[in-house]
Amino acid sequence: MLRRVLKEVKEYKAASVATPIFMIGEVLMETLIPFLMASIIDDGVNAGDIDHIYKVGGLMILAAAIGLAAGMAGGRFGAKASAGLAKNLRESMFNQIQTYSFANIDRFSTAGLVTRLTTDVTNVQMAYQMSLRMMMRAPASMLCAMLMAFSINAELSMIYLVAVLLLGTILFFIIRHATAYFEQAFPKYDALNASIQENVSAIRVVKAYVREEKETDKFHKASENIYKIFVKAENNVIFNAPLMMFTVYTCIILLSWFGAKMIVVDSLTTGELMSLLAYCMNILMSLMMLSMVFVMISMSTASIRRIYEVLNETSEIHNPKHPVTEVADGSIQFKNVEFAYKKDSEEPVLKNINLDIHSGETIGIIGGTGSAKTSLVNLISRLYDVTKGEILVGGKNVKEYDLDSLRNQVSVVLQKNVLFTGTIYDNLRWGNLEATDEECQEACRLACADEFIERFPKKYETHIEQGGNNVSGGQKQRLCIARALLKKPKILILDDSTSAVDTATDAKIRRAFREEIPDTTKLIIAQRISSVQDADRIIVMEEGEVNGFGTHEELLASNEIYREVYESQTKGGGDFDEKGGAA
Repeated sequence: MLRRVLKEVKEYKAASVATPIFMIGEVLMETLIPFLMASIIDDGVNAGDIDHIYKVGGLMILAAAIGLAAGMAGGRFGAKASAGLAKNLRESMFNQIQTYSFANIDRFSTAGLVTRLTTDVTNVQMAYQMSLRMMMRAPASMLCAMLMAFSINAELSMIYLVAVLLLGTILFFIIRHATAYFEQAFPKYDALNASIQENVSAIRVVKAYVREEKETDKFHKASENIYKIFVKAENNVIFNAPLMMFTVYTCIILLSWFGAKMIVVDSLTTGELMSLLAYCMNILMSLMMLSMVFVMISMSTASIRRIYEVLNETSEIHNPKHPVTEVADGSIQFKNVEFAYKKDSEEPVLKNINLDIHSGETIGIIGGTGSAKTSLVNLISRLYDVTKGEILVGGKNVKEYDLDSLRNQVSVVLQKNVLFTGTIYDNLRWGNLEATDEECQEACRLACADEFIERFPKKYETHIEQGGNNVSGGQKQRLCIARALLKKPKILILDDSTSAVDTATDAKIRRAFREEIPDTTKLIIAQRISSVQDADRIIVMEEGEVNGFGTHEELLASNEIYREVYESQTKGGGDFDEKGGAA
């Protein structure tokens, strides 16, 4: 898991290697300074040798300058390496998400993916930087200081050794206990981000239903959960600093006490005692640095696991070894198709589907909510794969096609219409990056979108706000239809994509399709029978099965569900979700 994440260091390996080298250089210079200071006191001040003071003092200044330069270089390279790792992680995760099938995306919440791309990556970045700098600096500083201390006086240095072993053991248990709380915290971030995302994206609904207070309360609870978990974790970590300072001052007192006695009996010099006190601070401060690194690593462990889940998730839908890149025509065949969103599902969403749709036909699809209309059409462009059976497009199994080639020829206007920040032209060219202005305008004419675009002051250069919030639902639907038409597909799927359009405009769109793109196979999912009754044939879906398939007249004569809904709608109301039509 850690190895997979560290693969993303890539071009920043040199900076990652340089950082600990410079940190060791800084440590060596810091370790040398107390030794030189002892020489100044013992051989310079006490002996009255001013030349020795100047000479060794100059060496101290040089050592300090080299240490400062090494520390700055280590900081610079450490920041470059950690920021580079974070950049690569985000790019790899984002690119990996782009390869996911709908089934893969269903396993992660949108808020969870956002948290992993932001908060989790930031935690790993900080942990990596601290590991490169402190993880190398602290042990090296501790080891060098310990060796120098033992070379001066082994007896007094035993105080350090006992303190380090005692503190290390206590810190291990503190951090181990805190890690469990940190691992619980990050899923709570997902819940918090989900609350924010839902509230902001639906702020108009929140205000329309005067739900501000309820939403604020929901956000407060999500935020409070994170607060409580971190407080529990910090209640464990909080003992770290006072315990460390208690140990430092205890060591200083013991060194001063026993060191003073040794000076009196001439078994220790004043300079050596000063060096030992300096090394005491080096050793224990290094231990404190290590404890901070371990706390950060314990926090990032949960983040690394969550990032690894995204990077390790592989798409269930992929290209065959020798993919077909040309779709012959818009014919569609379903042969004994079954489909379930989860492999272990007891009951499939679609079952026993057998359909034969000719190229260029207009097919209406109707049925009650939950009858699996959307699931049916999602299989055609391999947004999901069938569980059993096969689907043929242009006479070939969809699994034989190159995914990009198939999806470019099977254009889908999804149930949830999405527009992106940019001009109308920018949004339209999602369907075809090379489309000319004239082609964009022609697609809008077919989708009856030109009617309202021409009324905008900037026309096709009108800026669309995030999510298309500055256009109406019907306008958004028509722009999405125009975007799909620009792909010039062999199959066009409209998943309830005219539900917000008035019946007159709906009729114009269908007439334009019939007259202008007769060779394109059109699948139209709708709740209104008026939207599909002039289709070549109509599929009636019920509980994941095809209940009827025929022309409007044939279904009126033979299909009870279709007839009941038709009568209820023509008599002034009702659709497939009303009583009688939902049977």
